[in-house]
Amino acid sequence: MRFILGLSLAIAAISCGPVRDSGPVDVAIIGSDEELFADGVRLSTAAQHLRAATAEGLVALDSSGQVVPAIAERWIVTDDGLSYIFRLRDAGWPDGDPITAAEVRRILRDRQRALDGTSLGLDLAKITDVRAMTGRVIEIRLSGPMPEFLRLLAQPELGLVRAGSGTGPMIMSRDESDALVRLNPLAPEDRGLPARQDWEDYARPLTLRALPADEAVDAFSLGQVDLVLNGKLVNFPLAELGPLSRGTIQVDPALGLFGLMVLDDSGLLAEPERRKALSMALDRAALIQPFGLGGWQPTEWIVPPALFEAPAPYPASRWPELDLEARRRIAAARIAEWVAETGEDPVVIVELPPGPGSGLLLQTLRRAWQTVGIRTVRAAPGEPADLRLRDRLARYSSPRWFLNQFNCELELGLCVPEADELVRQALALRNPAEKRARLLEAHRALVDGEIFIPLGPPVRWSLVRGAVGPYTANQWGLHPLFPLTQPTT
Repeated sequence: MRFILGLSLAIAAISCGPVRDSGPVDVAIIGSDEELFADGVRLSTAAQHLRAATAEGLVALDSSGQVVPAIAERWIVTDDGLSYIFRLRDAGWPDGDPITAAEVRRILRDRQRALDGTSLGLDLAKITDVRAMTGRVIEIRLSGPMPEFLRLLAQPELGLVRAGSGTGPMIMSRDESDALVRLNPLAPEDRGLPARQDWEDYARPLTLRALPADEAVDAFSLGQVDLVLNGKLVNFPLAELGPLSRGTIQVDPALGLFGLMVLDDSGLLAEPERRKALSMALDRAALIQPFGLGGWQPTEWIVPPALFEAPAPYPASRWPELDLEARRRIAAARIAEWVAETGEDPVVIVELPPGPGSGLLLQTLRRAWQTVGIRTVRAAPGEPADLRLRDRLARYSSPRWFLNQFNCELELGLCVPEADELVRQALALRNPAEKRARLLEAHRALVDGEIFIPLGPPVRWSLVRGAVGPYTANQWGLHPLFPLTQPTT
């Protein structure tokens, strides 16, 4: 299911600036240098973009978020959906050694082990075996069908790296003095593709740097960068109010989680019914109003109902028979009862990331919870909190991705072991109806546990200048750098 976040939101330029259609494409990604150059398997959004540019996997994502061939030039899927067989391109590593199925198998198995204990590792749990069938043919076997498996394989963390070197499609050089990364497209023949004599004439180089949100917006308005990536709701007011130079704000129709993770089950939040009271008291539509984002669809569920396929297993609203006033009366009664029993002050401490949008979000939460007798305080840096904002993009459109985000192994907040077990049981089920029923049970267990307060889909935005090559807003929030080096016509 796609959440439409106002793709029509394209704010025209209100100031002048240079528009370049030759030379490097200059990209700023909101984040820090540490995030951009992170290594290993736990990658930030900035590091994901860099990894995808320098280390292809078997498949990749194009500018619109669709799966395309990468190191694998083609593949077949068996009728039962349990086997994916890939034929590798006749490509090599940067040192000239050929890329073989045996080596790809070893890298994938090592990567799966390294991802153990992460949400992506849980997503990959359906893989039961990886086999090198011939020198250039590799098979991946699954415990049960997974229609979105190729999209999972396209994740940047599964890019092929050997001895610190990736497989392209771009080669990186780093300017240590200003934390600038220079990325140059590899020649087609170096990627195992047919040679093209004029490839250097149409493939532009690219520079990449990580900047704080305010500096990235300023750099764009001054014409110093052509593209800003990885904007979130917490810094959206900077783009909304900043002067744009012949560019637009592009908002992704993002799919994922945006809500409040419950960290503490003592005191006011000890019982699920009181945690539920906080959720009932919220006017979710009012949360987005200060930001001026049209089309944002609030939600009261962890998993969007449409992801379970028709017919939807539950209504769009969690409390269809209650209006906001009625919900708040129920919530206020639960809070008042707790105060009468304990004599304690009903306070909730909320941890939010830095950014002007967090202040707007906090104001809305504070007003909503004040109506039911709760005082809301923002956690100071390093201070323990009761709730923490969780803002995460989905990697694939399946209920299992959403359920995996709350697995007890991740130790992110409160969890429900029963839900984890139901998801684990669903891994081996081949009957779609049985698998759907098991995942629905897991979702119900999480909802009943009241461990998360859903608000709506994540917000991801970019600033895009007209001279930038193929750029398409998509629900995955990843915008591969290599396609940006291609001509706009």
